Amino acid sequence: MKKIAITGATGFVGKNLISYLAKYYFTSVTISRKELNSDVNFESSNAVIHLSGKAHDLKKAANANEYYEVNFELTKKLYDHFLKSNAAKFIFISSVKAAADTVNGILTEEIFPNPQTDYGKSKLMAEAYIQQQPLPKGKSYYILRPCMIHGPGNKGNLNLLYKFVQKGIPYPLAAFENKRSFLSVENLCFVIKSLIEKDIPSGIYNVADDEALSTNEVVEILSESLEKKPKLWKISSSFIRFVARVGDIIKFPLNTERLDKLTENYIVSNSKIKRAVNSKLPLSTKEGLKITANSFRSPIV
Repeated sequence: MKKIAITGATGFVGKNLISYLAKYYFTSVTISRKELNSDVNFESSNAVIHLSGKAHDLKKAANANEYYEVNFELTKKLYDHFLKSNAAKFIFISSVKAAADTVNGILTEEIFPNPQTDYGKSKLMAEAYIQQQPLPKGKSYYILRPCMIHGPGNKGNLNLLYKFVQKGIPYPLAAFENKRSFLSVENLCFVIKSLIEKDIPSGIYNVADDEALSTNEVVEILSESLEKKPKLWKISSSFIRFVARVGDIIKFPLNTERLDKLTENYIVSNSKIKRAVNSKLPLSTKEGLKITANSFRSPIV
């Protein structure tokens, strides 16, 4: 039986990951943020999975220093402990935002990173620190850059979109043509399990589902889960952008950043990680989104 040390265990990904690994007889030991700031002991663990971090704050209320203190400094401390421990593998959950805030074409691991936010910059600093440390024999590190993660217990833009569909409110952004990548939390858990079990080279790996979808397609999937006919309104995109700019100034459900999140093109390649694990992902993009949509109908308590 493998023993895994996990930070961020109480978060959305953490809860799903612990449940997933338990099905394969993994024992999970949680590390709290308080322990991260003191002495961490995971000598008997086979691998360390670092999920804990300061998430991107769309409301821009966070202090910039928080990102560096949590995403960089705590990662640095944990990785230093890992290097001195008997654990063999270190898995750091970074973000595609450490590479790029916007994508022209398809995002691959070869891109020169150019994050524009404190969130992305702090994640990239943590990545750089991990890569710069001499790696003792028998140890490996994996820096995972997931795109938008969803699944049971998810709270975010997908949940907001679901509520619109549930209430019968037409989706007003159908005039925007876009394609973006998503990541089912089950596919992420599968990748993490594969990294623990297999002999895979250290490095940076993007993680995404196979198919990129338009937001209109996502609305159709959410509508299908509710047995509703999708309502798509093609309102002038210039008018919508004006409304979003108003939302930047006053408290309004739609602002510029949220609009970009819903309508941007952000396609992420998963070729490298699929070659590394030498396997197909368990769920297609649409299957994963259907599971997430159905979970909204029966929220996890």
